[in-house]
Amino acid sequence: MAMPQNSTRENGFCFTQTLDFSCPPPRPGEAGRTFGAVSGRDACSTPLSNGIPSSGAPSPSDSCAEPLCSTTPGEEETPLEEGIKYVSAEGEELACGWGGFTPGCLQLCNTSKGVLFFLCVASFLQGMTVNGFINTVITSIERRFDLRSYQSGLIASSYDIAACVCLTFVSYFGGNGHKPRWLGWGVLVMGLGSLLFALPHFTTGRYEARSAAEVGVCGGNQSLPCSQAASSLSGYRFVFMLGQFLHGMGATPLYTLGVTYLDENVKTSYSPVYIAVFYTAAILGPAAGYLVGGMFLNIYTEIGREIDIAPENTLWVGAWWIGFLGAGAASLLISIPILGYPQRLPGSQRYIVMRVSEAHQIKDGSHKKASDPDFGKTVKDLPRSVLLLLKNPTFIFLCLAGATEATLIAGMSTFGPKFLESQFSLSASEAATFFGYLVVPAGGGGTFLGGFLVNKFKLRCSGIIKLCLLCTVSSLLAILIFFIHCPNMPMAGVTQMYDGSALPAGHLNLTAACNAECGCLQESYSPVCGTDDIMYYSPCHAGCKTSENLRNGKKVYRECSCVDKTLLPGPGDAEAGKCTSSCAKRPLLLCFMFVVILFTFLSSIPALTATLRCVSDRQRSFALGIQWIVVRTLGGIPGPIAFGSMIDKSCLLWQDQCGEQGSCYVYQNSAMSQYTLIAGLVYKVLGTSFFIVACLLYKPPPAESAPGSSDASENGSSDLQEHKPSLPAEEDL
Repeated sequence: MAMPQNSTRENGFCFTQTLDFSCPPPRPGEAGRTFGAVSGRDACSTPLSNGIPSSGAPSPSDSCAEPLCSTTPGEEETPLEEGIKYVSAEGEELACGWGGFTPGCLQLCNTSKGVLFFLCVASFLQGMTVNGFINTVITSIERRFDLRSYQSGLIASSYDIAACVCLTFVSYFGGNGHKPRWLGWGVLVMGLGSLLFALPHFTTGRYEARSAAEVGVCGGNQSLPCSQAASSLSGYRFVFMLGQFLHGMGATPLYTLGVTYLDENVKTSYSPVYIAVFYTAAILGPAAGYLVGGMFLNIYTEIGREIDIAPENTLWVGAWWIGFLGAGAASLLISIPILGYPQRLPGSQRYIVMRVSEAHQIKDGSHKKASDPDFGKTVKDLPRSVLLLLKNPTFIFLCLAGATEATLIAGMSTFGPKFLESQFSLSASEAATFFGYLVVPAGGGGTFLGGFLVNKFKLRCSGIIKLCLLCTVSSLLAILIFFIHCPNMPMAGVTQMYDGSALPAGHLNLTAACNAECGCLQESYSPVCGTDDIMYYSPCHAGCKTSENLRNGKKVYRECSCVDKTLLPGPGDAEAGKCTSSCAKRPLLLCFMFVVILFTFLSSIPALTATLRCVSDRQRSFALGIQWIVVRTLGGIPGPIAFGSMIDKSCLLWQDQCGEQGSCYVYQNSAMSQYTLIAGLVYKVLGTSFFIVACLLYKPPPAESAPGSSDASENGSSDLQEHKPSLPAEEDL
């Protein structure tokens, strides 16, 4: 009777020492091999295959320590075939702790669920800091430290630059090293970056807000001189850039090594669910960052100091630094338990044994090199590792599809609030909150649902790619909703003349007889809504003479000569802020935007799972690193730029900064919807094409190369009991 063999020499198990299968002979008539989890009492009393002695009491590592086979009476052990490989746990410390300090109470967390919890907290903190706090406080930082928009853009881009620089190094060497240590040190560096980001608040003097009463009313305009010298505070941008660079360095292991560590230590069918939970936490982080960061911005930056201006004032600077202090401290604390985890969790060896390779089969057979246990441990293997991935067309096209989806997600997250603000005439804070309520259920729910579907239907690699294709086509159809739009609210001098007549396209006329003597300046943009439901550029451009604050906190301007009273003759009133839109298409637009976000995020975890499945086990971390480089370089970094340039083409009213063009104040809603539709269609069609090509070019391993039967392989089952019929030993009986 022969030992089970792997005829293709792939996906085997590497024995680094001779296994001891000697056991007391079974009762006569007991035939076959026992293949499954056997306790030490029932199997052998001799040392087990990984050198750990058997004991009567079960331990977390029993499933790894037990022999996988027992011989039948009279059967001689045959030499091991080359194709069978086994990963030994000899010499590995599987206890949770730091050095020699491994208390028993910590072992309760030494499970896949414990790792998942701490990694979820880390990803939540990363998302809250980088994608939440940064985007929320960037305007306050510009105001506090006299930064220009391109300088704040460099601060935001420093994160992606650091990630691209570190990804190859971290994913290659960390993938073959002690992953929890890489992860723990990464989270610690990320925490230091947050603390460094908050440092300028404590090293600068007090912020002095320049209040100017009655600025904006007719005859009372004041403006700052244009020839201001550059403030010395702008030099702090380098501190912010360094903080963001540390954020990028620290987060690099989290989404490469963290994902593969989870995938290696759970059952193959459960892996998508674990990864989905991990990414859901990363998506909920930015939502929390927007909400918590917004709350902190309502607190004055100099805590405890009385100030006579309100948060709505353009000179107000909120307490932007509090969130970074809290996130930094939390990151330092969460790094401690992550550093204590072993290189491999107790019980994970059985998942390595049960794993069925789904790696794409390269024609020249070069993919077999990656199964060598010594492959990838030195720098000289790096070019060969890159070449193996470049020879894998499924991996390449999954990366390109991921880049197109990342472009949409980056553009959507950056300009989604701006789209809602323009279409529904909302304030910036209202639009951001609205968008947060839209993204949390759609993005978080879609991410988790994607992993659940892969697990529920036991999808193999080709089926997962088809699911991604279905999601992309669904979101492609839903994005057609941008054919419709809400009309612009009428704005005197911008969308129509002061007398209500049509304004020539591309021309502004903010001066009329009713405000000609007010001396209004175009630099002071502060929109007001008149009682005639028409918006005006500022109280001055509406001809308002006085102002007062109501009890509800809103500011009302009186005696506005350009505003017609609806019932009584004479000048009308105006209220600070935009006029409220009553667009009937609002529910339909929001509903389909929800669908677009849902299906875009629904394909994220299946695409990630397909990437992990289509490459060799030893290349998973490195493959994720390369994929992140492609996604960031082709999608994450240029995505907002591409969407921004498209949307800027729909601008009606630009900011005038002392003769220089600044940001856009008012967009033409019809053009904005049109350009958003064009950008969305282009990237969705590209993504659909890439998924189709990836599906067509994918070549799964032959059924006989798996340790299980073809039926078990097709069903994606990882249960060893289903593999028993394929063993030659069973077939001989």
